[in-house]
Formats: sequence, C-alpha cells, structure tokens
Amino acid sequence: MKILLIRHGQTPGNVAGELDTAFPGPGLTELGERQAAALPEALKDESVEALYTSTLLRTQRTVLPLAKATGLEPTILDGVHEIEAGTLEKKTDHESHMRYMGTVFAWSSGDLDVRMPGAFTGHDFFARFDSSIEKVAAAGHSTAAIISHGAAIRCWAGRRAEDIDTVFAETHQLPNTGIVALEGDPGNGWRVLHWDQIPVGGLALADQTAEDPTGEAL
Repeated sequence: MKILLIRHGQTPGNVAGELDTAFPGPGLTELGERQAAALPEALKDESVEALYTSTLLRTQRTVLPLAKATGLEPTILDGVHEIEAGTLEKKTDHESHMRYMGTVFAWSSGDLDVRMPGAFTGHDFFARFDSSIEKVAAAGHSTAAIISHGAAIRCWAGRRAEDIDTVFAETHQLPNTGIVALEGDPGNGWRVLHWDQIPVGGLALADQTAEDPTGEAL
C-alpha cells in the first residue's frame, strides 16, 4: 500500500518558533488555510481511499478541503499526534529547539531509551505511531493520506523506511503540507517514494521567515 504522511498547514506556533505540542493545539494561520486549500489539486492524481488525522486541531483543519473534494470522512488516529515536548513546551529558544530535535533524532537512530524532558521515551512514541499505521494498513486501502506533524513524521520515517536513515531525516526539511510518501506494509517494511521539501502549493505558499524547529533541516 501507499501512505501519504502530510504535515499540517502553518500554525501561529510555527510562525513564533514555539514547541507547541499540547492537545488540542492551535488552528491554522491564513497561510496555513491556503496551504490546506492546495491539497486537493496537489493530490488529484493520487487514488486516495481514506483520510486520517491526528487528535490535534491543526491536522483536522488541514484535512477539510481534501475531505470536501474527495467526499471521504476523515478518521482520527490516536497515535500520530506530535511528539510531546514535556518541559520544553512553548519554548522558542535555540537551545530548547536543539534539545527537542536532538531527542527526536536520537530515537530515529535507535536510541529509544532517551526521554524527552518531562515526557516520554522513543519506545512510547514508536509504540503509538506504529499501532496507528498498522490500523491503517489493516483497513486494506491501496492509498491512504494521514495528516500528521513535522517531528513525528521525520522521526518515524527516518527509522521505519528502509531506504533512508536518520541523517536523511535530519537534513531534509519538511515544511507545512510537505509530504513523505511511502510504499510497503508493516510486515515487509517501507520505502520512500518521495520526500517533499516544499509545501504542496509550491514556493508561493512557503514562509521563509518563520522559525519552525520541527520542520527545518539540521
């Protein structure tokens, strides 16, 4: 099967450079709404059979234009929400950004015992994200779109895709509405078909000024 892991549209937290991971989280900026509106055209050649979102509001706002265009009812997945920042929540300083993303990429490289300050370990993250992917695969779709989050997508794909590694995930940005497309299944593994480093609507929908720690290349 094919899964399209799509990062949500821009949020006020992305603009401010906040580590903004708590439930329910913010909605979208005006630019984020325009990014979401570009999804139907960008995915018109994909045979998407199912739509999924995380529990956070920004993913549920992002999916709306795609749901309207396809007539599909989105399903909320418990396990694909953003990686909790713990005591780093709402921090905007460079040191906090590096500690957060350093923990994320330690997990994707296999050091799952590392704990996010005041939050969870890599074991916890992969258990929940893997479980959600397994549910999607078990549903029998040929192609499913999952609206998720920057750090979560980069961490999971960096470890679970067989043809990339943590260095690739670290050095390839994932902007708002950027897509990581994978093919495979939980039993036989996944390979990356493409990793988009621009928003689905093109560079006209990119914000070069925003401080965006979970989507930027390190």
